[in-house]
Amino acid sequence: MTEFNDKQIEILQVAEKLFAEEGFDGASIRTIAKAAGVNIAMISYYFGSKEKLLETLIIYRTSGMKMQLETIFKEDLSPFEKVDRLIDLYISRINKNKCMYQIMHFELSTKKRILNMDSFMEIKKVNSEIFNKIIEDGQNKGSFRRGINIGLIPTTILGTLTHFHTNKLYFQKTLGLDDAGFDQYIANELTLHIKQTIKALLANEN
Repeated sequence: MTEFNDKQIEILQVAEKLFAEEGFDGASIRTIAKAAGVNIAMISYYFGSKEKLLETLIIYRTSGMKMQLETIFKEDLSPFEKVDRLIDLYISRINKNKCMYQIMHFELSTKKRILNMDSFMEIKKVNSEIFNKIIEDGQNKGSFRRGINIGLIPTTILGTLTHFHTNKLYFQKTLGLDDAGFDQYIANELTLHIKQTIKALLANEN
């Protein structure tokens, strides 16, 4: 299920906020229904259970990336320009969906409940295939070197950004940044650093 009506989207957005603030266990269906201005029966009708609501929320937040990746693949850009676009996309999505990543990290790390992640894994698989095609196209054009582990490139991008977010207080103190300055630092210095790192990894030395 990747098409949602306005009411479903409203419920998902409210649930996301409450799950991030109160945790999955702390946010009840009753609280979510009240905040979304709907009755409990409507949430049950659309999603079935709180676990299914969380699963649907994960799908909702991840399903839109396929189209954006396909757009980058089709654009008339050089391979390195496409890498810039890829990194901008990954960074913008993780910044936009910080609550979702926070919820997923907690749920997947604690293993308190078994979520049905099959749909999410299928979306990730499709997205990874498009990402791989973009890098392989650069290899075929002679811009990128072969023999690299393409699957670890998104991990490198997201790992760097996630570490920076996770240690926000430390970096704010050591770099002398307020909240606005922290976001600006990500948009400028950190993004540039990630792009330079990935391009150095990909660069064909021949």
